[in-house]
Amino acid sequence: MIDVSVKSYLVGWEEFWKNRWLMAYILTLIVSLTDWVVSLSFFCTLTVRIRRILRPFFLLQNSSMMKKTLKSMNSTLPEMASVVLLLAVHLSLFTMFAMLLFARTKDGQQDKEWVGYFRNLPDSLTSLLVLLTTANNPDVMIPAYSKNRAYSIFFILFTVLGNLFLMNLLTAIIYNQFRGYLLKSVQSSLFRRRLGIRAAFEVLSSLKEAPANAEQPYVSAGALFQVLQKVEMDSRCKQAIMRSLKMWSGDHLSAAQFQKLFEELDKDAIKQHPPSPEYQSRFMQQVQFAFGHPYFGYLGNVVALANIISICVVLVMDADKQPSERDDFFLGAINCFFILYYLLEMLLKILAMGLKRYLSYPSNRFDGLLTAILLVLEIATFAEYGFPHPGWRPEFIGLLSLWDMVRLVNMLIVFRFLRIIPNMKFMALVVTTLLDLVKNLRAFAGILVVVFYAFAITGIMLFQGAVVPMGNASVVNTTYNNGTLQCGTYEQLEYWPNNFDDFAAAVVTLWDVMVVNNWQVFLEAFSRYSSPWAKIYFVAWWLISSVIWVNLFVALLLENFIHKWDRRCHRESLSDIEYQRTVELMFRDVLEEPTEEELMEKLHQHPHLHLCR
Repeated sequence: MIDVSVKSYLVGWEEFWKNRWLMAYILTLIVSLTDWVVSLSFFCTLTVRIRRILRPFFLLQNSSMMKKTLKSMNSTLPEMASVVLLLAVHLSLFTMFAMLLFARTKDGQQDKEWVGYFRNLPDSLTSLLVLLTTANNPDVMIPAYSKNRAYSIFFILFTVLGNLFLMNLLTAIIYNQFRGYLLKSVQSSLFRRRLGIRAAFEVLSSLKEAPANAEQPYVSAGALFQVLQKVEMDSRCKQAIMRSLKMWSGDHLSAAQFQKLFEELDKDAIKQHPPSPEYQSRFMQQVQFAFGHPYFGYLGNVVALANIISICVVLVMDADKQPSERDDFFLGAINCFFILYYLLEMLLKILAMGLKRYLSYPSNRFDGLLTAILLVLEIATFAEYGFPHPGWRPEFIGLLSLWDMVRLVNMLIVFRFLRIIPNMKFMALVVTTLLDLVKNLRAFAGILVVVFYAFAITGIMLFQGAVVPMGNASVVNTTYNNGTLQCGTYEQLEYWPNNFDDFAAAVVTLWDVMVVNNWQVFLEAFSRYSSPWAKIYFVAWWLISSVIWVNLFVALLLENFIHKWDRRCHRESLSDIEYQRTVELMFRDVLEEPTEEELMEKLHQHPHLHLCR
């Protein structure tokens, strides 16, 4: 309530009532407060609490990028609706064909297709909808295919048209349309930045009276420097602007010069590595050259590969051995040798590069951290079990069994092998693209979290306690409702942990449905345990998560990768500089700079800025 009051005071009630997000904010607060009062009146015994579903709205309302993303998604929906409608027509027509093709006959032995998949309209729609995701292929086809191979034409034709054509066409439309709307959003962000800079120029130029012979307004360089010292902004950009201002030869800045000065805000953020130490000794210079050379890193990669190969050989040799027959002497000895080499390699690199320069590389920090952890684990293993010797067996128990310690060390060694990524350009490109997505597309992750939360809470309200586990008895020969459990059912597959009894289980269940592998099992089970209408919940989740959100993620992954590939082809690699990327930089090459007339027209329309000219 305090937040709403402050925002209404700052923007004014006239602007407040025009803002849909603020209006929705008030409505959400009113509904939440009402729900809270009702819950208190029933002593918090109600299981349905509407305010829990509305909680993510406060996250959305306070994130401008998430609101832009939602606006872009909303603008994309009309274009997607045509393909979704075509999918619905495709599904409906083939459902009618299937019900006619696999109708019930007099011979019950020949009706397996009808009994299993096309008994009625809801079952037929569900079977073909799941087939659209290929989750039940070829199971849905086998009864009819066993009877007559010609029936396979129906299922192949449905899959080709629906999955290969229409679903991929939907992906293409989402990529094309959403990229266009996101580009418009980024273009408007650029316009607002240019408008703000021009507004700052107009305000600063109006603080002093211009001389009579001045044809154009200007800003004093000294006045701008004083303002920059007091203003709060990104330290990197602030220092770059002040450095450029100090190097400025004139005393006055025109509008174009003022704008050019603030182009530092658009430049890539770069990180320069500290210099290596300078040794006076000839011997130390040779040592620095040898162990600071890239070939020394390549040697480390070869040693790491040899370590991986040795672990694989030992694991293959001991795969079928019982724990009592296993001897960890060889594996413990080679791990000790390789860990000592990793420690020596890290120390020599620090000696050659200096500690600050060594730590400035993420690959070195990754390598050094894992080396330190491996060293600590190896020392703990020696302290608990002694040095490797013949008969070193994993059944001895201490803090952890010897086998647990050895497995942990080996897993870290395998994980450490990722150090080769920076040395393989194409692999490094793929990894940096993924890291850019993690850093810069947080709005999409936030929206996914919101949707996950809302559907999880809704699922708990609808299905909590609906599925009751059958106990610890084996389900292979167990009967349920006077019938033997069929292969592939929820009970036979023992999917009992996948339920909506608590929030964590609900999230995992939704994830399993989003992946669409065996999601027909959840459709069938929860519609049987609760209500046939439960299918609507799962189909809605599949549409939002797997069809819309995953396709949006694929579209932006492609856009980020293509843009990064183009930059890689047109820029020489600089070993001492790391470039960081933002969403705005992805579209820099296609953004249009606003004109002088557009900026001045917008400034003249501003209600709180009164220009003298």
